[in-house]
Amino acid sequence: MIIDYVPRGVCSRKITIELKDDVIESVKILGGCSGNLQGLSNLLKGMNRQEAIRRLEGIRCGMKPTSCPDQIARALKSGAQ
Repeated sequence: MIIDYVPRGVCSRKITIELKDDVIESVKILGGCSGNLQGLSNLLKGMNRQEAIRRLEGIRCGMKPTSCPDQIARALKSGAQ
């Protein structure tokens, strides 16, 4: 399954997540802080969807009410079956 998600309230412009049997195969993020997001993408590979949501949901970026990790959690929830 491929999830294409347009994040809101952050610097990144698009999140694409590939899942297989509810396990994250890849995460690609367009825009945002490249090094940090590449690292986060690599850490998420092989992680179960629910575990990733649990770890990322609610993280804030400075004074913003959301962050790129929180937006990844929202993307994962949006593609829930």
